[in-house]
Amino acid sequence: MKQQANLIRAGQVIEHEGRRWTVLKQQIITPGKGGAFIQVEMRDLKTGNKTNERWRTADTVERLMTDNREYTYSYTDGENLVLMDPETFEQTMVPVGILGEQAPFLQDNMTLEADLVEGEVVGLHLPQSVVLEVVEADPVVKGQTATSSYKPAMLSNGVKTMVPPFVEAGEKIVVKIEDASYMERYKG
Repeated sequence: MKQQANLIRAGQVIEHEGRRWTVLKQQIITPGKGGAFIQVEMRDLKTGNKTNERWRTADTVERLMTDNREYTYSYTDGENLVLMDPETFEQTMVPVGILGEQAPFLQDNMTLEADLVEGEVVGLHLPQSVVLEVVEADPVVKGQTATSSYKPAMLSNGVKTMVPPFVEAGEKIVVKIEDASYMERYKG
């Protein structure tokens, strides 16, 4: 299905130069002189290579229609994720690289939403947030609590984030997967 380049959004799958790409980021740039254009960062579905492409806003691109299906993450086998269809119990192998920077947030038995083109998984979406344990947190500096300052902390999955001063090592917190930011203490 043809669509104008200025309608491209992150998460869409497009066909460009005979290859399939998933859109990671898009930005409309309006220079001081000349017409606006859209800059798109995208990843090749076969090789995993990233590239940037620019189109004029009036250009058209071929958008591939995707089907959505839920899968349950089972385990990682080398460079592949093993996903199970909860209805048929069939297993599907997907390259780890399809998750990009969100791979460390993957947890056992997590429900993932998959985008499929012609039966092939081309994109995976994790939940909005995940519960992780803080394994290392800097001590609070006296007087620093007067303002809303944050301190660095290391999470159980190896990702660094900023947490409020009252959060200490050993506590479980809810983390927003999109940018690895602190949301709240885990109430469980």
